[in-house]
Amino acid sequence: MSSNGPVTAVWPGRPHPRGATWDGQGVNFALFSEHAEKVELCIFDEKGRREIQRIVFKEYTDQVWHCYLPEARPGMLYGYRAYGPYRPQSGHRFNPNKLLLDPYARWLVGSINWSDAHYGYRVGHEREDLSIDRRDSAPGMPKCRIIDPAFTWSDDRRPGIPWHETVIYELHVKGFTMQHPEVPPALRGTYAGLATVPVIEHLKRLGVTTVELMPVHAFVDDRRLVRDGLRNYWGYNSIGFFAPDNRYSATGRVSEFKTMVKALHGAGIEVILDVVYNHTGEGNHLGPTLCFRGVDNVSYYRLQPGEPRRYVDFTGCGNTLNMQHPRVLQLIMDSLRYWVIEMHVDGFRFDLASALARELHEVDRLGAFFDIIRQDPVLSLVKLIAEPWDLGQGGYQVGNFPVGWTEWNDKYRDTMRAYWKSDGGLIGEFARRLTGSSDLYGRSGRRPHASINFITCHDGFTLDDLASYNEKHNEANLEDNRDGHNNNLSWNCGVEGDTGDPGINALRARQKRNLLATLLLSQGVPMLAAGDEIGRTQRGNNNAYCQDNEISWLDWTLTEDRRRLLDFVRRMIRLRRQHRVFRRRNFFEGRPIHGSDVKDVVWLTPSGVEMTEEEWNKHEAHCLGVYLAGDGLAETDDFGRPVLDSNFLVLFNAHHDDIAFQPPRFAAGSRWLVVMDTSYQDGLARDGVFDPAHPYALKGRSLALLQEQKLAARAGAER
Repeated sequence: MSSNGPVTAVWPGRPHPRGATWDGQGVNFALFSEHAEKVELCIFDEKGRREIQRIVFKEYTDQVWHCYLPEARPGMLYGYRAYGPYRPQSGHRFNPNKLLLDPYARWLVGSINWSDAHYGYRVGHEREDLSIDRRDSAPGMPKCRIIDPAFTWSDDRRPGIPWHETVIYELHVKGFTMQHPEVPPALRGTYAGLATVPVIEHLKRLGVTTVELMPVHAFVDDRRLVRDGLRNYWGYNSIGFFAPDNRYSATGRVSEFKTMVKALHGAGIEVILDVVYNHTGEGNHLGPTLCFRGVDNVSYYRLQPGEPRRYVDFTGCGNTLNMQHPRVLQLIMDSLRYWVIEMHVDGFRFDLASALARELHEVDRLGAFFDIIRQDPVLSLVKLIAEPWDLGQGGYQVGNFPVGWTEWNDKYRDTMRAYWKSDGGLIGEFARRLTGSSDLYGRSGRRPHASINFITCHDGFTLDDLASYNEKHNEANLEDNRDGHNNNLSWNCGVEGDTGDPGINALRARQKRNLLATLLLSQGVPMLAAGDEIGRTQRGNNNAYCQDNEISWLDWTLTEDRRRLLDFVRRMIRLRRQHRVFRRRNFFEGRPIHGSDVKDVVWLTPSGVEMTEEEWNKHEAHCLGVYLAGDGLAETDDFGRPVLDSNFLVLFNAHHDDIAFQPPRFAAGSRWLVVMDTSYQDGLARDGVFDPAHPYALKGRSLALLQEQKLAARAGAER
């Protein structure tokens, strides 16, 4: 038979695995629904336009409806219809007139063609629980496609980059290549485009080790956005937790995603997915019926106690998945394992991860979800990153996730932004964040890599905009500029937006170098937002979630200024890779090392002496230095050998005036190689060696990095 013809044989099948599974001879279908009274499997023609057959499930085992079709083949398009009570006041929203996506679908074909038929109730009625809508939604719905998972991985191996060597690069699959001149036009904006040689060469030359892909799970474009000519560009609106979104596919095959992962692995680059398991694209109680709501609303969603027609909303997106239900927890765990085992990804960044930890209303950092992942033989071995907050009460949990997890550290982001815009009273906080945030992560036994440090990400200003705008400019989102953050901790350097003033443009370039250098010299794991290395701008839009256009897409045009910034970032990443002292495995202890009088880290005033308690508390202080003792790391490599490195002096000046900075007095027998100074256009110092007999002339709003050369050691080497 064809992959989309009617079937004549229906066998009982099995309740596992969930979804539609091709075994080489036929397809097993299994759908969990605790409260449905009847379920139908709907088969469609090869274009998904005509429903050609309905098959009633006869078998129901452990709350799973199942059957086996020996004639079914990969390529067949299908969906479900679920029968049961439509009583929103009791939490039930069954409506067999609505075609439902399989929660375990591996591929979705087509997109939603919005109409009122997608809603389980009569749109426009005052109460959605009083009027069921009987129109068929199938003509405007995507269809699920059965896939053959076979793929030749050959010798593909995960790069296995240790956390302390990791440099993350957050990118959007489509936006990254849509305007890349060296990517073939047919591949731009796709998984295949991301696997092309020019793209991979850019990543390798930049020096990043790990790409973090913004959501690629199949997602929904909200009806309101489509009506206004916009799209849910970021993708934080998932509807299929197993299906790569087909809008990023050049071939229409799941194998394209696998090929991309294989190509990146071949270049030694890891792939991490940004995943959204906290909510779905079905929205609040007035949202459409597309999948989970129609399959079993009571089981899949957290409902308001005492008013089950409404949803608990810890996410700000209208609903929250019900992690308390074992089948929903199983769905998420099955999804995660699928992406690791079948798609070979190297880890996950969990959007609004606090919502996953909520057992009741409180955030339980050792909730069932974390316990299960920690003991899982597959998931416990991949990289796990939490966005450690949600929008519910008590949802802000930075520093509170369990051992084995890393976290986006927004305290780092805010502190570094505020310091370099010259806010006062920050040098103590600045020092804590620069050295890995031991106050947040050390007390639980975690290491510096638990802190994912970032200055910018997809959400908020780009780095270029951070130095060019004081205010958000989100008018293109058609929400009267009400959306997006108001407290950006940005500084436009004197003029809002573009300017031809060379002095302001030079200052902006310096500020970008300051922020990037700080990020890449900090303990912890640095994360770059794609395009910041070439000065990407969103023209002041700090919430471009709906802008699938040039506002969000990377402009790869390399002007001289952009090329200079790119070279600077490459050098800084290379410097970080070459020197272990900038990526320690353990926190600094602030104690003497190896019998020396010199501590492993020493914070210095401009006069070259160690900071006192009084000086830490000076509100007006904007300048400080830090001595990093690399020759006494007190760490060993994988073979137990001691790790030694150079000693470095990093000087920070967020004040507008120049500062004369004396070298540390305890290093009087040394001279200093000037490695980097952000006051220069390219960040390269011109003097080479700094004479310690005189103070270092640290320019206003600049950062300098000096490498110690001990004179005795140098003389011995010369002999």
